Amino acid sequence: MFGRHLIVAGVTAVLVAGLVACSGGSGGADGGTGYVVGADNSGGAVTGQTPPEPDTVSGRRDTVRHLSVKTARATRPHLVRKCTTGTRRVRHTSSSGTGTRRRTRTWYTTERHQSCRKVRSGTESYRRVVRPEKWCVRLDDVDGDRARDDIWYRVTSAVYDDALGTNEHARMEFTPAGTGC
Repeated sequence: MFGRHLIVAGVTAVLVAGLVACSGGSGGADGGTGYVVGADNSGGAVTGQTPPEPDTVSGRRDTVRHLSVKTARATRPHLVRKCTTGTRRVRHTSSSGTGTRRRTRTWYTTERHQSCRKVRSGTESYRRVVRPEKWCVRLDDVDGDRARDDIWYRVTSAVYDDALGTNEHARMEFTPAGTGC
């Protein structure tokens, strides 16, 4: 999933570079800031500005949400290891001499062996994870675009704790673990 986002971002950056090269690269409909409206503006060499790291987002903290892990009781087959011992007859050979004087001696021994396998023995109860634990932060003015409000990002617990410690509408920059909550 992460690889596909990276490929899409790379293709978008190449397209933006092509559009800027065709338009002359200076000025534009946005007042000369070097950013193309409606495109991924992560190409620092094209715009002349140093953008944030490609995987980070920034914006004003709107609200936070913690979704605890949700489990359900379930059953599954209980497997136990069952071993059987037995004996098997093993053939041994030994050769001596060369040419027409070559002799082969054969003898047999009995060796014990054990074979084990898992067999079902009833059922067992366990807790199945229905929804993993999630920490989410909602941002306004994502990457400086005032039209992009109320976008949820999944974050790590450390970023979530930092967001809890900041005031509402404070500027935040972090690397999201995913989008949506």
